[in-house]
Amino acid sequence: MSRLSDKQLAELADEIRARGAELGFGRIGISGIDLAEDEAHLERWLAEGRHGELDYMHRHGRKRARPDLLVPGTVRVISARMDYWPGRAADAEGVLRDPHRGYVSRYALGRDYHKVLRKRLKRLADGVEARIGPFGYRVFTDSAPVLEKALARNAGLGWIGKHTNLIDKNAGSWFFLGEIFTDLPLPMDEPGGAHCGTCRACLDVCPTGAIVAPYQVDARRCISYLTIELRGPIPEELRPAVGNRIFGCDDCQLFCPWNKFAKPAAEEDFSPRHGLDSASLTELFRWTREEWAARTEGSAIRRAGYEGWLRNVAVALGNAPTTQGVVAALRARADDPSPLVREHVAWALERHAA
Repeated sequence: MSRLSDKQLAELADEIRARGAELGFGRIGISGIDLAEDEAHLERWLAEGRHGELDYMHRHGRKRARPDLLVPGTVRVISARMDYWPGRAADAEGVLRDPHRGYVSRYALGRDYHKVLRKRLKRLADGVEARIGPFGYRVFTDSAPVLEKALARNAGLGWIGKHTNLIDKNAGSWFFLGEIFTDLPLPMDEPGGAHCGTCRACLDVCPTGAIVAPYQVDARRCISYLTIELRGPIPEELRPAVGNRIFGCDDCQLFCPWNKFAKPAAEEDFSPRHGLDSASLTELFRWTREEWAARTEGSAIRRAGYEGWLRNVAVALGNAPTTQGVVAALRARADDPSPLVREHVAWALERHAA
């Protein structure tokens, strides 16, 4: 039981929000831990096999939807939002329209957000500890089985849109989420209300039709899954729709009307590195393993692995207009040591031969 009175807890919640703003968070909210409806939705999604090879979604059982099973003693979750839209990056839609350039999801252009958010959340928790003494908490940033979007919605940070991303009507959806699980019974915020209405822009624009119905995504068709999480070959029938997207996909956010309210990131760590906001595909395909390792150090792009990266660029080159430079780049890796890369290069060369 908390040693703080209701009034003290309310004052502490206000202090947490104010300190969060000082640490660069766009918004802080507090929720309870009841996620029964979201748990049922997750179980249906898993039963339908829409998670593909994301086996970790199964492994933790019900801990994902029950914060007090993941961290015993948890009664509240502090959710935090940090904007990442890179205002100084090359125009995203312009890059998508240029088949000779590689499109990297905007969240991965700068430093790995896991490190940035985790440090800030830890500083926020340290501030609470300095204020009231030791208390129970754990910090998460997409680093454990957590239904972060559902928790953020319940904390009033927005609503889950038809593309299953969280949307704030004053800030769009270009933001990261992080959480502090705590045993402090802080006053809870009101959940966010939905404002998608009849809009179906995200469904209509999805290149592979991965948003199979409002609020339902089949990961097996999602380009983010195919280019980041999938370790084997990208299904041939989906490769043409991948276009020039070599790490992730932003289409459902790029064309969401609410993102006209998105705010550029104030955090310098999220600024583009190594020209990855508009790099040419042939240049990226020439990167050696050592160059790739050096230029993706501290980046979320590491998640795909070097072979996955080359696989993705090979597909994009296969979708590019036929030029001597494109064909030469592909032929240079026709005998790549990786069977995965060789297979995608062969597919791309066949496209150009046709």
